[in-house]
Amino acid sequence: MIFSILEHILTHISFSVVSIVITIHFLTLLVDEVVGLYDSSERGMIATLFCITGLLVTRWIYSGHFPLSNLYESLIFLSWSFSIIHMVSYFHFKKHKNAFSAITASSAIFTQGFVTSGLLTKMQQSALLVPALQSQWLMMHVSMMVFGYAALLCGSLLSVALLVITFRKVIKIFSKSNILLNTAFSFGEMKYLNERKNVLLNTSFIYSRNYYRYQLVQQLDYWSYRIISLGFLFLTIGILSGAVWANEAWGSYWNWDPKETWAFITWTIFAIYLHTRTNQNLEGVNSAIVASAGFLIIWICYFGVNLLGIGLHSYGSFPLTSN
Repeated sequence: MIFSILEHILTHISFSVVSIVITIHFLTLLVDEVVGLYDSSERGMIATLFCITGLLVTRWIYSGHFPLSNLYESLIFLSWSFSIIHMVSYFHFKKHKNAFSAITASSAIFTQGFVTSGLLTKMQQSALLVPALQSQWLMMHVSMMVFGYAALLCGSLLSVALLVITFRKVIKIFSKSNILLNTAFSFGEMKYLNERKNVLLNTSFIYSRNYYRYQLVQQLDYWSYRIISLGFLFLTIGILSGAVWANEAWGSYWNWDPKETWAFITWTIFAIYLHTRTNQNLEGVNSAIVASAGFLIIWICYFGVNLLGIGLHSYGSFPLTSN
């Protein structure tokens, strides 16, 4: 009873704190001068990390097994993984910390919010492990898969941000060129020369702003590649360990179960992404498009398949579905 109450308190505290943190992050994105707010948000994320860690430890002690046996527990672990990535990014990123932190904090609040939404109430009660999960491979396989999902999701979101910034810049350039062209034809050469003079006067400001955007895009591309590479490694280890475990539990390394099939599709998509990174002509926008597609594939693999409630992995299905 005590463990259940403590778990309930830690769950809601972590969600409340991370909600405040994400609000502060978006404020600091709008107002860069408020340094104190950013520092407060980082302290909040540290508090969130400790709360989720305490939640996992409490559930581990209470249930007697590593808390990765159903969707509810894996979501808590996913939120914890996002918090870990957030803290690593905080200590490694020298520039554009607000942008990276907003992405990782948003991921944490999304998963933690779903945990506290009440939709997974039936899974919150600890239960004995089904025979297929009573193995030492549980911690190895599921933790690697969830770590992989977390890293791949964060890396993919960085790629999405890269695409948004890039295409937004292209749209602005296109619209400005149309305005100048229309002005030249409407008001004659003198009006065009005046517009050109004004543009030259603002060259310094535009150059500095474009240089900042260029730096941000380069950082997004670089760290997206790094984080996705790490996530791909975790995903590969998770799939291989799962194959060994499947052979022990079901007598076959691979069964083309819906979960296994989508995990393979996810692995293939990000293998293609890493391959595009070896070609300099495909770096940047092209590889970011592949990673953005991978973002949707991950959610289908991790969450969408669970809605079906079928296959050998049905013990992790959504509680509203019937197994």
